[in-house]
Amino acid sequence: MKNWEDIRFNEEHLYELRKLAIQGEGIHLEFKRKATHPEKVVREMIAFANTHGGTVLIGVDDDGSLVGVKYPEDEMIEVQRALQNCKPTLIYNESLFALRENRFVIRLDIPESDRRPHFYAIDKETSETYVRVKDMSIKASAEMQEIIRRTRKKKDIQFTYGDHENQLMKYLEEHKTITLPQFRELTGLNRFKASRKLILLVLADVLKITASEKGDLYSRGAS
Repeated sequence: MKNWEDIRFNEEHLYELRKLAIQGEGIHLEFKRKATHPEKVVREMIAFANTHGGTVLIGVDDDGSLVGVKYPEDEMIEVQRALQNCKPTLIYNESLFALRENRFVIRLDIPESDRRPHFYAIDKETSETYVRVKDMSIKASAEMQEIIRRTRKKKDIQFTYGDHENQLMKYLEEHKTITLPQFRELTGLNRFKASRKLILLVLADVLKITASEKGDLYSRGAS
């Protein structure tokens, strides 16, 4: 980070920052008042990298108020330490803006990654990854992780359209979404086989997957 002592107030930069903050949190934007819990900042960064990219503003309240942080270098040291638990290494761009003499906003721009999915190591044996859905970063299921990984490779997907797929399409004619447990109950398939079928249908654009805090929701795709 550029030394905070070298950052000077700039009216144009402040205007652009206010214009961004007034949009509110969403699919591409997250606010953090401080980096008190740096692992939460990194979780948001991972979600953006795994999805469609986005921006984290540190020093902005949930309502979009520019409150700033007094010691931006200390804030970023904590974030950088937490980023050491992220694998593979996350690429991001860091900017610093002065609100006034002793208050600053840190802007972290994270592009959609060509190395996704990225994971955060909780401990030596456990790691998690996240995706962005509306204004939330949600823990990604095993199915979502595979879809992210295989979508990145953009290979042609082949699947057999049989009785189970037909049952699924009929179900979705009457219901907007289906979960993996519901699909298993509908077809009698074990978890592995049901999961494989749903993953392939998503990769083939027959289905769309949406992560939620209660589990993935599958709906009709673009095909």
